[in-house]
Amino acid sequence: MATFRLKAALLASALALAAISPAAYAQGKTLRWASQGDYLTFDPHSQNEGLTRTGSFQVYEGLLGYSADLKFVPALATSWKAINDTTWEFKLRQGVKFHGGESFTADDVVFSVKRAQHANSDFKTYIASVKDVKKVDDFTVHVITDGANPILPNQIANIFILSKGWAEKHNVLNPQSYKDKEETYAVRNANGTGPFSLKLREQDVRTVTAKNPTWWGLKDAPHNIDEIVYTPVTTAATRVAALLSGQLDFVLDVPVQDVERVRRTAGMQVKKTNEIRSIFLGLDVGSPELKYADVKGKNPLADKRVRQAMYHAIDMEAIRAKVMRGDAVVAGMITSPGVHGYDAAIDKRLPYDVAKAKKLLADAGYPNGFGITLDCSNDRYVNDEAVCQAVVGMLAQAGIKVDLAARSKTLHFPKLQKKDSSFFLLGWGVPTFDSHYVFSYLVQTPDGKNGSWNFTNYSNPKLDGMINGMLSELDAGKRDKLIRDVWDIVNDEVIYLPLHHQVLNWAMADKLDMPIIADNVPRFHFAKLK
Repeated sequence: MATFRLKAALLASALALAAISPAAYAQGKTLRWASQGDYLTFDPHSQNEGLTRTGSFQVYEGLLGYSADLKFVPALATSWKAINDTTWEFKLRQGVKFHGGESFTADDVVFSVKRAQHANSDFKTYIASVKDVKKVDDFTVHVITDGANPILPNQIANIFILSKGWAEKHNVLNPQSYKDKEETYAVRNANGTGPFSLKLREQDVRTVTAKNPTWWGLKDAPHNIDEIVYTPVTTAATRVAALLSGQLDFVLDVPVQDVERVRRTAGMQVKKTNEIRSIFLGLDVGSPELKYADVKGKNPLADKRVRQAMYHAIDMEAIRAKVMRGDAVVAGMITSPGVHGYDAAIDKRLPYDVAKAKKLLADAGYPNGFGITLDCSNDRYVNDEAVCQAVVGMLAQAGIKVDLAARSKTLHFPKLQKKDSSFFLLGWGVPTFDSHYVFSYLVQTPDGKNGSWNFTNYSNPKLDGMINGMLSELDAGKRDKLIRDVWDIVNDEVIYLPLHHQVLNWAMADKLDMPIIADNVPRFHFAKLK
């Protein structure tokens, strides 16, 4: 079996290298890049996952866009304003065409926002406060919320606009149900207004996008990229070798152990920044009995002392130094600097203390610990499987026997979305740059709109009300106090075990001029190839 797996891995690496051969794309300015996993889908409202958003940002746009330093800027809307407490008015850009040639109008905005509210959509929580979307005229839209919402523009910026006519023609009126592995036309085809159009989509092999010569933004972002070839390359050594040999121009996730090697290589560069993303462990705190543990008839994670014990047992400084080679920021909360509501005063970890962990377990009735399965991705975050392996060893020192189940994100995320996990690794970026985004996805009780990534079965009606209150509180001071109070409760309850805030290393050839962006989503229309 081991020999078979090795041969399969070698074959996959060979195919990946063949797919990114320079000879295959010799015409024009072609940017060739790789990462460890593939886009999950091209349906713009199906999966709110970082790499998948990178694919979507090439071909789709929102009403607002992002600058290279992550400021919100006009995109398909040229201006926006609140005209009363519950209505935002967006003036739309005129003369914009979809890649298929259709004219962009208010009808596409109304359709796309309502499509993103569908039960299958992973973006519905962004716009949970939206009660209605109305066309005023062809280039004016009113978005009506169920209360005052001061961050509605931040949220709606992340709703990609799809051609209504194209969706009707190809029977993709609703988003793909990713967790059910539904196949629709929108999964492998796209029709947006963005700087690039989807040319070729071969799942887990390569994706090719081509320059949109009629893109409205070319005047302000006059990039010279004619074609982008993306190749998922699972093996880290293969990605680095392909970069150093000139078969790739850019690697999104150069392994931390190879950063200095790449930096010292002639013709190469490494750009570094702190990412707006935190890595943490989730716990099923609410089920009567854990599905993947050896304790029957009760749930040990429902006891706060057990959760505290697990926290105390994790030596995050050791993980930062040894597993991450120093390229991580030790975390005490599950959001990072750059997010409104982040507070360094509460971003402090519980101390690493194995003796205290053992005592807490004994006090909770588990003097000999217990067994549990940890679900972990192995191709999504920086050194994700290695981090999980380190956690497994540390928890064992406290008496908790952990069975590690590491798998591709294409299997990991659907498993989580089906709530089929007792203990899991997750990373969370914040595209709205506001703490409400963290709470609405990860803390609120799932209700069909909010809590769609709360796989912990944690429910606190009082907390739900406080989080909802953030969307209607217009007094900045009162809103900030609400955010701080919720963070205090989330940290005190130990719903999640924070690990670290991720650090990015983007490796690229010197001939590529492209800014590193703190949300880890390359915007290739800011790139230039020399």
